[in-house]
Amino acid sequence: MPRVLSIFRRPRRERRFQRGVYLLPGMFTVGNMFCGWASIVFAMRGDYATAAPLIGFAMILDTLDGRIARMTGTSSDFGVEFDSLADVISFGVAPAVLVFSWGLESLGRFGWAAGFLYVTATAIRLARFNIQGKGGDRRYFVGLPSPPAAGVLAGTVYAYPGGLDNVVASASALAIVLVAAGLMVSRIRYRSFHTLIPGRRQPSLVLLVVAGVIAAIASNPPVVLALMAYTYLASGLIGLVISRVRRRQRTEEQLQPQQEPRRDRSAS
Repeated sequence: MPRVLSIFRRPRRERRFQRGVYLLPGMFTVGNMFCGWASIVFAMRGDYATAAPLIGFAMILDTLDGRIARMTGTSSDFGVEFDSLADVISFGVAPAVLVFSWGLESLGRFGWAAGFLYVTATAIRLARFNIQGKGGDRRYFVGLPSPPAAGVLAGTVYAYPGGLDNVVASASALAIVLVAAGLMVSRIRYRSFHTLIPGRRQPSLVLLVVAGVIAAIASNPPVVLALMAYTYLASGLIGLVISRVRRRQRTEEQLQPQQEPRRDRSAS
């Protein structure tokens, strides 16, 4: 009799296990969304030193939910849409509210208009990624991804958590927001994160690089995180300039007329 009951219980346990596996990526997505919401709450209170790192934690959770979904084979259309909605909050609304409360509020309508423009650019970037993400070259992103764009804003606030109290400084913050928003909807290519790790096929070298990054961040978190965010933002622009220079050189080489071989007068 116990054996008969165990036969009927196994499929139910397996179904529960499968449900748990499918829920696991969603739990990380919920954590991502919670960090975005908490960042908004702390930004409205004026606690920018706490609000900015929460966006960084949201970036980590956003990376983990996709990795876990692929590793466990639990990717689904629902998970993709749920992740995008969470990203709009964590990497769109939260950074916009953070920067507005930190340095754009003194600009009045220009400040909240810039924040709204940033949220709109984030939504467009995520919608375009959902459509084009399945095809194309996986080594590159088309346009600045929304998590690094949010990292630029959060890193800036984290480096200067005191806030901006004059119009000149607020204008510089406005420029940062507009540049990040424009790069998200641009066609500039950015390297995928897994291609940035040197020697990624050698586990020992990867661990050494990760340890070096952690040590650098631990030495001075605000400066190092802001430097990493701006370096990645500038990498796409530098790559665009290099690709155009190379393309121009190839075009000039193709347009150059081929020199005819000189005739030997002695032969004639």
